[in-house]
Amino acid sequence: MSATQQEKAVAFRALHAGPDPFIIANAWDGASAHILAGLGFPALATSSGACAATYGRLDGAITLEESLANARIICTATNLPVSADLEKGFGDGPDAAARAVELAAATGLVGGSIEDATGRPDAPIFDFTLAVERVAAAAEAARRFAFPFTLTGRAENFLRGRPDLDDTIRRLQAYERAGANVLFAPLLPDLAAIRTVCQSVSVPVNFMVGVPGKSFSVAELAAAGVRRISLATSLYRAAMRGLVDAAREVRESGTFGYVDRAVSSSELARYLISG
Repeated sequence: MSATQQEKAVAFRALHAGPDPFIIANAWDGASAHILAGLGFPALATSSGACAATYGRLDGAITLEESLANARIICTATNLPVSADLEKGFGDGPDAAARAVELAAATGLVGGSIEDATGRPDAPIFDFTLAVERVAAAAEAARRFAFPFTLTGRAENFLRGRPDLDDTIRRLQAYERAGANVLFAPLLPDLAAIRTVCQSVSVPVNFMVGVPGKSFSVAELAAAGVRRISLATSLYRAAMRGLVDAAREVRESGTFGYVDRAVSSSELARYLISG
């Protein structure tokens, strides 16, 4: 029996309150969603970078409609709760952030993130006041739903070439006050910074795995205070590594050894059926 959006939303919120951090796995299509569910992950997320790649584009080069079309496929593939990477809300103003959350909920999503990156190299981060207003507008929209939509506020300083921990914490604290249920600062440099962030706020903190040398273990992240661990584009890139290696073998060696390492049709079918 299919879980309702209310049931998924309640289950997702409860994961953040559990005794241990949980891993939210980032899917990019129906098959990956089925496989990740079959492997036992308790929740799924979209990835803006992986989604854009499925369209043959770079991260940041898709529309809200394209993002939500991808999310809808993932939402309907399994009974797991799904949270979306809503980028900056696909617009600069608070109204854009609110609209993105409203449409995300209508798509079947039970959570989503709003980031403070502008997408402009000359001014990569939104002004503090506007950034807070954008999260506040998204939170206000989320509070109108009949289910608990989990809103994540993202402070993008370290990911956008502004490694300012004090400003990052200031922003995260403001996003919490504005109504964000989860906080996220991608690319924090070390466990000390992660611990400082977690100790500076009172809502769950998400950590993003995927950067070589800066991903850490679940045990280390738990000790630092992290409550949720996302995988960003890392699983998608791992899958593409397999594609590149297999195709390169065919082109350069004329052999097909990759067939012996590939997921069998029957195993793939079991994941698809069980989901």
